[in-house]
Amino acid sequence: MTVRVDRSFEVPAPPERVWEFISDPANRAQAISVVQEYSVDDVNGRRATWHVELPIPLVRKTIAVETEDITRRPPEYVKFTGNSKGMTVTGEHTIVETEGGSRLENHFVVDGKLPGVEKFFKRNLDEELENLHRELERDIQTTQ
Repeated sequence: MTVRVDRSFEVPAPPERVWEFISDPANRAQAISVVQEYSVDDVNGRRATWHVELPIPLVRKTIAVETEDITRRPPEYVKFTGNSKGMTVTGEHTIVETEGGSRLENHFVVDGKLPGVEKFFKRNLDEELENLHRELERDIQTTQ
């Protein structure tokens, strides 16, 4: 089973400012509640490893998810993939300029390789995207 989620939200910041946040793999990792720790693995900031702890019965340790930005079009679009023994994830973020700032359009696909992974993300992906929204808003407020 594959889980797909499309959500967007608006923020009072120009596209370039939203790009600064969303193109940074560390910011994306910090916003996800099940990422217990992460490391940015290259000097260009295109690869990161997330150590994910999922509250599902068959997974008793963290899962290392190797992520990589595969497409970047500043300041409007970034797409990343993440691969692990437990799941494959694809995330796309499109930044659209609006009259009051920007709209961040998010598209996620999660393919679970272990029982319970898709069910977890089906129940929780909306909340994880709201975490991303809150972190972006917080980041914008601290740099104004």
